[in-house]
Amino acid sequence: MYLIKKKENKIVEIEKNSFSELGFKERENLQEWLADNPSALGEEMLIIQKEFNGFNDTNERLDLLALDKDGNLVIIENKLDDSGKNVTWQCLKYASYCSSLKKSQIIKIYQEYLNKYFQGENAEELVSEFFDGVEAEELVLNSGLTQRLILVSGNFRKEVTSTVMWLLNYGIRVQCFQVTPYSLKEQLFLNVEQIIPVKEAQDFSISMAEKTQEDIASKEEIKNRHIVRRKFWQQVINEMNTKSNLYQNISAGKYNWIGAGSGVRGVGYNFAATKKYFRAEVYIDRGDKEQNEFIFDFLFKEKIKIEEAFGAPLVWERLNEKRGCRIKYEDTNFNIFDEETWPESLDAITDAMVELEKAMEPFVKAVGKKLK
Repeated sequence: MYLIKKKENKIVEIEKNSFSELGFKERENLQEWLADNPSALGEEMLIIQKEFNGFNDTNERLDLLALDKDGNLVIIENKLDDSGKNVTWQCLKYASYCSSLKKSQIIKIYQEYLNKYFQGENAEELVSEFFDGVEAEELVLNSGLTQRLILVSGNFRKEVTSTVMWLLNYGIRVQCFQVTPYSLKEQLFLNVEQIIPVKEAQDFSISMAEKTQEDIASKEEIKNRHIVRRKFWQQVINEMNTKSNLYQNISAGKYNWIGAGSGVRGVGYNFAATKKYFRAEVYIDRGDKEQNEFIFDFLFKEKIKIEEAFGAPLVWERLNEKRGCRIKYEDTNFNIFDEETWPESLDAITDAMVELEKAMEPFVKAVGKKLK
């Protein structure tokens, strides 16, 4: 590997090192780097535990346990300068142990991890956020034969690479990443390179019969929830169309929210409904946290005028730890799956949305002009 020196029109070699030469350790260093930044392995993953040893009748522990965006469990096993010859066997054992984990167990494992390293964080909320706002109750995690293996090492022995290739031929989902440290004077670099690609396939599994039935029931429940939501949102849209043009071109969807534009990019008038609340809100997300907060702060300066025009206090959520911002009016005595609660809440919240748009519109237009 070389450093390009553009002004001198030259290249300077960056020295290849071993982890042991640099004094790095497997658990204290490599494992922590990947736990902190799992996207170094080429995709977005949620680390839910490290040094996991929650297996029955064994004291073995895997290095990192993660979820991928498809809800699959990912077993990550790290080695430093040499993979050793038994790493594939280790990973296969861990995958078999994890194959029977149910969603409730996975959430509990993640909560234990958060309690130890990130006090105050809630596992269900973070899992829902990782899956783009899908409620934890509706997620299907670790379904069927979907467990994945990721092996990370500075060097892979032939016994390991040949075994991995053989496993791929039989549908086991395995990836190998070679990690190499480099140095240039006082600067240190890490190169992460996938040397064996993953292929779509099935995994080993143990004790899947009961969990499969649970998965089928869960999918059926989700299907029914989607039907209920579509029915509910159609009623919301119908009610809105008697009061406002805001939702004239909006279709009922299957998710827990629907939205209409304000005329300013990234500022929407959204309804959201769950088992716990029904809300009308202004949601701000232009894809840029700084711009989102600029819009929120601009509107917040007009809080008194906006709430006087609206006729009631609003909840102002800058959401500093997240990208978007929210201003909302909420009914917490509501359950979207209890149709008896719909009529009264529909009228109140749609009225609130109409008034919210009227109160917000001049100030949203004003901030929109500032952003052009």
